[in-house]
Amino acid sequence: MEAAEVTDIPGQRLAIIAEALYLVNLLLLPAVGCIILFWVYLRTYSDASPLARSHLAQTVRATMWAALLLIWVTILILAAGNWATPAAWTVALLHFLTVHTFLVLLGVIGLAKAMAGKSYRFPLVGVPCD
Repeated sequence: MEAAEVTDIPGQRLAIIAEALYLVNLLLLPAVGCIILFWVYLRTYSDASPLARSHLAQTVRATMWAALLLIWVTILILAAGNWATPAAWTVALLHFLTVHTFLVLLGVIGLAKAMAGKSYRFPLVGVPCD
């Protein structure tokens, strides 16, 4: 039985790296994944293929939205609800878990699209593809 032949789509490897770094940022090493993703974006975006540009732009923008939604909105919920009340912590925890799960799901779909050599636009937080 032969392995399926992998086509060499321009920019596919970089698209996969961008999506993987987005997931690393959310699941494994939050600050480190973000810094590496931004570094890859700054070093490669101008010379990248349209597929890679699409995935790089989507993941960078989604990473910024993730930081806003997961860190700052959670802090605002806790501050508005008084840090000491169980209700504020319950709402903040539900917000964090729901948004985090949604963002991870988007990243997994984006990674699958990158592995298939297709463009992907994150719903709600993504930018129009080139």
